[in-house]
Amino acid sequence: MFPEVQLMATTREDVERLVEWLDDAEVNSMWYGMGEDGFPIHIGYSPHQILQASDDELKQLLEHEDRKIYSVYTSEGEHIGEGQLVVEWPLLEAQLFLLVGRKDLWHQHYGTMALIRLLDEAYDHHGLHRVWVDVPEYNEHALQMCRQLGFVLEGHFRKAHRKDGEWYDSSAMGLLVDEYARRRARLMGSPAE
Repeated sequence: MFPEVQLMATTREDVERLVEWLDDAEVNSMWYGMGEDGFPIHIGYSPHQILQASDDELKQLLEHEDRKIYSVYTSEGEHIGEGQLVVEWPLLEAQLFLLVGRKDLWHQHYGTMALIRLLDEAYDHHGLHRVWVDVPEYNEHALQMCRQLGFVLEGHFRKAHRKDGEWYDSSAMGLLVDEYARRRARLMGSPAE
């Protein structure tokens, strides 16, 4: 049984928590490490820098048409992570990013359920055809989670991710809408629609 999570609009307080998570060496070691500027690397924006932005600038980032940013919350209302869909509308596809920052909830299926919610959002709400991920080789748990949800290996990127001065390979994995419907039904114990 998976824990219940929900996707919420991101607030400035959520970004503040994201900064705390990324400043944690263990969380950061599973993400993208530190940049040359001394800040943790984060995809799409710098949480450390956006905290200094005006409310209008923050709103513009969080409401961008091509980058959907969500905060992941438990059913008890606790903020535990961030998910993003970077959408290529002409192709009806998105690259997905997911970070569970709450270490005490790692390996308890919160990431799996958050990934399911992001995929539901991509396919059911946005009508996308394909979602893909680029998972660095050092994050074996993320690779296993994606395989469990039916992502298929589509390619191998050589030395594509730099983390803490080292280069790492990664796996490009994709999932089509019809494949997801079948896998989701099996995982959640309900008939496919």
